Amino acid sequence: MKKSDFYYDLPQELIAQTPCEERDMSRMLCLGRESGKVSHALFCDIRSKLRPGDCLVVNESKVIPARLIGTVVNKPGSPVEVLLLKQLNDNTWECITRPGKKTRKGAQLVFGDGELFAEVKSVDKNGNRVISFSFEGIFMEILEKLGRVPLPPYITEELRDANRYQTVYSKTPGSAAAPTAGLHFTPELIKELEDMGVVIARLTLHIGLGTFRPVKVEDITEHVMHREWYDLPSDAAEKINLARERGGRIIAVGTTSCRTLESVASEQGKIVPASGDTGIFIYPGYKFKAIDGLITNFHLPESTLIMLVCAFAGYEHTMNAYKIAVEERYRFFSFGDCMFII
Repeated sequence: MKKSDFYYDLPQELIAQTPCEERDMSRMLCLGRESGKVSHALFCDIRSKLRPGDCLVVNESKVIPARLIGTVVNKPGSPVEVLLLKQLNDNTWECITRPGKKTRKGAQLVFGDGELFAEVKSVDKNGNRVISFSFEGIFMEILEKLGRVPLPPYITEELRDANRYQTVYSKTPGSAAAPTAGLHFTPELIKELEDMGVVIARLTLHIGLGTFRPVKVEDITEHVMHREWYDLPSDAAEKINLARERGGRIIAVGTTSCRTLESVASEQGKIVPASGDTGIFIYPGYKFKAIDGLITNFHLPESTLIMLVCAFAGYEHTMNAYKIAVEERYRFFSFGDCMFII
């Protein structure tokens, strides 16, 4: 298939700039995976869509304040922006920097009042930098003080409450972007679901800014996915496998949970505990092994994420659902409304 097959026309005003006032009051477009039937609900109505024994798989990665503004050492008038992408070891990260001409190999940077120093160790073919940081104390505490949450480029309004770009169950720091399908849950809703017998299994996939990287090739099979670190612990694998054995449905909350499960599942759909990097690219023609349902936000045209949704729900069903979502004035992208595909 071609990249252009996944284009749809989206009015700019439908891109949500702020989160819904109440997390679970976002709108939810329900899509029948086999039938293509579309219906409309609120996210809090998910209670009536799930059954005792179903298993929701959530990504508990926490967004870190990965955007740093500093200067070149001994050049106070030379501001530099550094976006942390992926931790390589204790003090070294893969990063994106702006402007690139100020961050060539060997460049030294300083942040805050000298609480954090950095040196550019290398530059890869894509322009990403490997940067080594030096500091006293705990890096994440320094980052909390000096860093900012790197909101997606299509969000231009300032976020008043940084916690609204975190899921209520976020736990493990490491993401540069939120697993946005999970933003609709509240602690009260999760408890209600558990009380009715829905199983919650938790994994981690740290989302890099590569998730916003556009597909540049027209033949989508030539696209190379960015790699992201995941951890699927044994207790989560046990919950998922047991739920399936007992007839429950496995429902991924977000494309990140989906990609992790599909990365570790056997051909028979059994989930194996594992951790590592995944660069799985799911597009139409892919045979799903692990999931029966998907909760996901609306994604950018021609993105790898809409390709994944098309693979799961069917190309025609998905593109028709997006057409309806535009007509019905749903809110799109990170702070927008969601789909429940089952």
